[in-house]
Amino acid sequence: MKNKILLGIIFILSIVLIGVVGLKKNNHSFLNDEEQKIKVKTREEEIKELKIEEYLVGVLAGEMPASFEMEALKAQAVASRSYAMYKILHNETNNFDVLSDITNQVYLTEEEMQEKWGSEYPIYLNKIKNAISATEDEVMYYDNEIIEAFYFSMSNGATEDAKSVFEEYLPYIKPVTSSWDNESLNNFKVTTTFTREEFCKQLNLEDCQSVTIDNINYSASHRINSLMVNNKTFKGTEVRQLLNLRSTDFSIEQNNDTIQITTKGYGHGVGMSQYGANGMAKEGYTYREILNYYYNDITINKMV
Repeated sequence: MKNKILLGIIFILSIVLIGVVGLKKNNHSFLNDEEQKIKVKTREEEIKELKIEEYLVGVLAGEMPASFEMEALKAQAVASRSYAMYKILHNETNNFDVLSDITNQVYLTEEEMQEKWGSEYPIYLNKIKNAISATEDEVMYYDNEIIEAFYFSMSNGATEDAKSVFEEYLPYIKPVTSSWDNESLNNFKVTTTFTREEFCKQLNLEDCQSVTIDNINYSASHRINSLMVNNKTFKGTEVRQLLNLRSTDFSIEQNNDTIQITTKGYGHGVGMSQYGANGMAKEGYTYREILNYYYNDITINKMV
């Protein structure tokens, strides 16, 4: 009888253990991994397999000015690590996890860092490594899942809804004001001039004796969702891409045969503003406070 009871207890414990292991896998457990690695496709079409923390050094060097405040760099480290892990976990078809350019996260090699920073290379490299080390293994979770942590350079004073840009609803990314992004920053407002012919050619407009712009539709953050140019409808994101604009907060002015487009901010506007993060850090906010401001209802924990 005792043996039967003992066997029953063992059986129940084994079921519980299987359930716990399964739960950990669903929540992306990395306990059994020797060291998590990421496969990076370089601009030279090579596949590099790098340790995550090693990869992050090149990403922070490529994505955020190393002169930024330490708390901003820490916030960037957590955001970039979260984004990288999300890509690894949701990669089902490619033989690589991320590209090394702006499609995913810009990654710089050691040689590129040396060329970028010159004599300040050892100082900036050490600073970035300290930011990564201080946040070792930390990622952002929403509902027990690692988030797709979008970020960008500089807002127009507010961040954007992911659905407006990527046509994807992300509950952990909601528009917030970002008052640290303002005209005190270099290149917050930039004007680009096109000839009428250049403008029409890049927008693939055939009839271009004149340019008529109307039916402009704005998002809540004053970025352009859509507009009509010569009776052809464009998304704001499409115009930004075709004309290589800095953002979708733009105004258009015509002056004879030239067209001037003035943009505010830089980037898609979704998630954390890097210049906003630096502004917050200057005011004494910690990296955790910065991340909790730009991402909604997230928790910051080490990967387990």
